[in-house]
Amino acid sequence: MKSSDDGGLDGLGIGALAARFGLAAHVLRHWEAMGLLHPGRDAGGRRRYGADDLTRVATILLLKEAGLGLNTIRSLTTGADRATRHAILGPAAEELRSTIAAARASLELIEGGLNCDFEDVTQCPNYRRLITERVGTTQ
Repeated sequence: MKSSDDGGLDGLGIGALAARFGLAAHVLRHWEAMGLLHPGRDAGGRRRYGADDLTRVATILLLKEAGLGLNTIRSLTTGADRATRHAILGPAAEELRSTIAAARASLELIEGGLNCDFEDVTQCPNYRRLITERVGTTQ
């Protein structure tokens, strides 16, 4: 499936598209080989990217930034129905929730150390509470 809407653009070459998104041209070629991009070709066989392709690259980048791999992105962007989308994104969302919870706990520990008036951080109330919770006994 080639890009049909060039939004009035003559079409960007691979170098121009790559530069627009701060990518190396080989990244776009790799995405094409994986079936993520389907650029049109000019009379000389050179890739030409239109408005739909720009949207597609932006979509790929957003999904990558969300932590999804290229195979997952391909599954999501090739007409996945609602059930498939939920099956793919559900575990990814749960993994992200776990990562966020771990980051919050780390931040709480670090901020507790920053806000503690004791010389020895192990004497700080926040630190002692977290250790007690980890050990599972009361001191």
